Amino acid sequence: MNVALWGAQILLAVMFLIAGLTKATQPRENLIARLGGWVEDFSAGQIKGIGILEVLAGIGLVLPAFTGILPVLTPLAAAGLVITMIGAIVVHVRRKEYSALVMNLLLLALAAFVAWGRFGPYAF
Repeated sequence: MNVALWGAQILLAVMFLIAGLTKATQPRENLIARLGGWVEDFSAGQIKGIGILEVLAGIGLVLPAFTGILPVLTPLAAAGLVITMIGAIVVHVRRKEYSALVMNLLLLALAAFVAWGRFGPYAF
């Protein structure tokens, strides 16, 4: 189970590092074309803030557990991503962008799995 949790942590970290860096570094206009209409509902500052939080969560999923320094941050990062993905689902449902829900639900499930495992029976 530890291997599955590490796999989920690494996969989530890579996905959110890429997504977060994209949101934090690209102009809003590029993101509208690249990520879809949901970007129009948020200001440039909000999008950059979401991106920075995603980068921090990506780092938090792996680095504390890997180094052994404050490993409790790993399940906290996963729990934060669960909340983030619930927010993403709400935005996409409100905008009737149902095709995005599959990825949101997959990321939510992976983050919930990591949070459960690292808070519970497979904590560091």
